[in-house]
Amino acid sequence: MALMKIGLIAADGHNFPNLALMKIAAYHKQQGDTVEWVNYFEKYDKVYISKVFTFTPDVTTVIQADEIERGGTGYSIRKRLHPDIDALQPDYSIYQNLDGKTAYGFLTRGCIRNCKWCVVPAKEGAIKAYMDIEVVLQGRENAILMDNNILACAYGLYQLERIAKIGCKVDFNQGLDARLVTGDVAKMLSKIKWIRSIRFSCDSKQSIPALLNAVEALDFYGVKPNRIFCYVLLNDDIADSLSRIETCRKAGIDPFAQPYRDFTTNQVVPQWQKDMSYWCNQKQALKSCDFRDYQPRRGFYCREYF
Repeated sequence: MALMKIGLIAADGHNFPNLALMKIAAYHKQQGDTVEWVNYFEKYDKVYISKVFTFTPDVTTVIQADEIERGGTGYSIRKRLHPDIDALQPDYSIYQNLDGKTAYGFLTRGCIRNCKWCVVPAKEGAIKAYMDIEVVLQGRENAILMDNNILACAYGLYQLERIAKIGCKVDFNQGLDARLVTGDVAKMLSKIKWIRSIRFSCDSKQSIPALLNAVEALDFYGVKPNRIFCYVLLNDDIADSLSRIETCRKAGIDPFAQPYRDFTTNQVVPQWQKDMSYWCNQKQALKSCDFRDYQPRRGFYCREYF
């Protein structure tokens, strides 16, 4: 079989390693193929384009390739990596900016929840075991883990015990489910070394009691609120969104506001969500004034939104 020249495109950019493309690169290199990020002046046998987010613009530059394959949630939630490729370890060498000490991957796939803003249940189904932490690490010291609900199954809890025993540092960058933080879970989480913070989310006012209970349980085992980070989804209710940010602030938690995104490509994010997320996420602004007193543009104060 003739060797191939393979091109890769990460439509969302290179701010975060694209795990699917890394595994595709590993597969083709095993076959003896050459793999590189696409140079639009070059000709390829096959080009893979990955798009994670539906709102990311599609690639419009002319691609010189005999075959182009598109994948990722931004294109379809139905498309999957071939199991043989999915089982491979990612090729870290395609990214030049990685530190060499940090692994990326999943320990579980799927989720038990059905949040309306999340594609995971439709894409991956119920939660299930996927990979062992030592297989993900491959000797590295740290792991960025993208599990959507590691606390929701026995295998996930077992992996957390393994992480604590191994002593590697981890970050579950999609956040943990505060509703599943019992006293025993809090004790386990307190034994883990965290790269940055323990992450939770607070996406509706109904989730506030669970978040505060989780913070209290972790505090009992020595994890102070300033070590907790919380994603705050900005929904269509400005007062509710602001109240959840303020709840985090009062509890000593670091909030991070995210405007709501639907699954269309032409969504217009309301200006108040842009202003609130900037105010919240630029910590100097958050600490300097209340949102109502924030002036994102000359002559306009955010109190006018109310």
